[in-house]
Amino acid sequence: MRKEFVFHLYNVEHDNFLKLLAKCPEDQRKTIPDGFNTSLYWHLGHVLRVTEFHVFALAQQPTLKVVPDLYYDLFDYGTKAIDWSQDQQKQMPDWDTMIELLKQQREHLYNSTKDRLEESVPENFKKAENFGELVLTTAAHLSNHNGVVAAMLQVLQQK
Repeated sequence: MRKEFVFHLYNVEHDNFLKLLAKCPEDQRKTIPDGFNTSLYWHLGHVLRVTEFHVFALAQQPTLKVVPDLYYDLFDYGTKAIDWSQDQQKQMPDWDTMIELLKQQREHLYNSTKDRLEESVPENFKKAENFGELVLTTAAHLSNHNGVVAAMLQVLQQK
């Protein structure tokens, strides 16, 4: 598996995600647009959380240790911003902090897997056999969220 291809694909999706999020006005980051059950803020936290899970947890590797435990309750699979309690909303991480964590996470992902793409990983529900496939799974996950975020931005801009 070619390192250049794997990380080019991941970086394109990651860059697109950051560009889309940058288009969201500050006062609409936590808005849940009509037809959706979550916010752009949730998508940001979810991508952080799930990238940690897809690449590091599934491979039984140490994480960056910058994704706070709170992210698991707020942004894991099956969570929705519409379901957050008042207490959870008071503990929300700052948008700019999460953007910075996302950038750090990309660097950590690259540095910790760039020379291990063909290295086998334990059996997992994604059926990935090596680190390269886990990174590609994460790129696909980002691509999915890019589409949803783009749609949400269009709805928010109509208001």
